[in-house]
Amino acid sequence: MKAFILAAGEGTRMRPLTDRRPKVMLPIGNKPILEHIIDEAVDAGIRQFVIVTGYMENSIREYFGDGLQKDVSIEYVFQKEQNGTGHAIGCAEDYVDDRFIVLNGDMLISSVQIKNLITRAEDAVLTVKEVEDPCNFGVICTAGEKVTQIVEKPEKPPTNLANAGIYLFPQSIFDYIRKTPESPRGEIEITDSIQMLIDSGASVGYEVFRDTWIDIGRPWDMLTANKHVLSGLEGNIMGEVEPNATLKGEIVVGAGTVIRSGAYIIGPVVIGKDCDIGPNCFIRPSTAIGDNVRIGNAVEIKNCVVMDETNIGHLSYVGDSVIGHDCNFGAGTKVANLRHDGRTIRVMIKGEKVDSGQRKLGVIMGDGVHTGINTCINVGSVLKTGRCTGLGEVVK
Repeated sequence: MKAFILAAGEGTRMRPLTDRRPKVMLPIGNKPILEHIIDEAVDAGIRQFVIVTGYMENSIREYFGDGLQKDVSIEYVFQKEQNGTGHAIGCAEDYVDDRFIVLNGDMLISSVQIKNLITRAEDAVLTVKEVEDPCNFGVICTAGEKVTQIVEKPEKPPTNLANAGIYLFPQSIFDYIRKTPESPRGEIEITDSIQMLIDSGASVGYEVFRDTWIDIGRPWDMLTANKHVLSGLEGNIMGEVEPNATLKGEIVVGAGTVIRSGAYIIGPVVIGKDCDIGPNCFIRPSTAIGDNVRIGNAVEIKNCVVMDETNIGHLSYVGDSVIGHDCNFGAGTKVANLRHDGRTIRVMIKGEKVDSGQRKLGVIMGDGVHTGINTCINVGSVLKTGRCTGLGEVVK
């Protein structure tokens, strides 16, 4: 069986982190989101993949190639115009000749869930997740073990089973995709195609996700996903650890990295290759540090994703934040991550203030940001790619 992975989107709600990479290539635990998905599918027994690409597709092709390094086969389909999920799945028609599964390239799921899905006997199977408030999702109506209808964002949900966007399809789904008209928002909706399949009399079942299902749709979701991935970390020290450095818990240290004297690291933490860590710094749990990163003297980092080539200079604090590639923190840069009133933190997404639902959230920092000495960054701030701050600047 083949897995068809949707990876064409830019991820506009993830900006500025996606200014220079597609969303599926954002790092979680120092590996792209897409790599985690492929690894889980391989563990479930899948060896053939078709990846639909679009925005900045070369970064995906260059990283994964033909898949031989993972002992799998990877083919690519370029989606020139992104015209809905149904249109994206329709691109796979010439690449499959049997039942196939569809995976979203921007979510984490477990191999157990994939294995459960591919062993189902129905013509098609939808994955669903039990949610407290189904009003903001596509919700399925059921009769016994079968799906009878999909209702988009109903005022009075018939069930609490929200469509999770992962599918097992027969080849006949392409017939219905071709017949599907554009929705009011001008897209080919796969849910409309599925409804046509149901109405034709096909057997369409559902699989309830009770294990890992993390949709990475907004920047703070990276922290949730990163914490989950690191919770299963197994320690492996390949770099150098100087005397009087303290490492507790599950910690990965890449080749060529030096952990200097006085560094105190509490796992789970992953540190990439050729990094310079310390001396006298404090790295707290659920932190992923990329390759060629410098963490200076008297720096504290907590629950962060720090991408490659970044330099966090001495006397800085960074908590609950996502830091882009090739950033530089001037000495004394401090990131606030908790409101005084304890309320959840709002973040500017696509020009609108959005409630993150997070009580602790620091900065979302694009690539190539440089902060001046003693910069103070307020909770939920977004620093655009290439932004520079001045001496003692307060970023609100």
